Amino acid sequence: MFRSTIVAEDNLNWLIDWYARHCDGDWEHGYGVKIDTLDNPGWQLKIDLTGTKLENVVFERIEHNLDNDISWWTCVIRDKAFQAYCGARDLASVISVFRSWAERNQ
Repeated sequence: MFRSTIVAEDNLNWLIDWYARHCDGDWEHGYGVKIDTLDNPGWQLKIDLTGTKLENVVFERIEHNLDNDISWWTCVIRDKAFQAYCGARDLASVISVFRSWAERNQ
């Protein structure tokens, strides 16, 4: 359990750094990172890609364990944004999906 906490914190810190690197006095006024809750319960993550090196990079939709009410996620690029929806305990997992894709493509 301790290791997964470290990994989750590492991914969150990586996302914070990714966001900060893109804040240039202009980008953050129209774009950014949004985390919201879902009522089933779960999370929604939206990371705007407009104006980043990832804006036109292909991302294949990923779905994981959609039949499970507890642990599931789906990640997709829609409207020039990485969008993820996941179970209540899977936010770190979808951040990890974004991180892996971003690091491979930057």
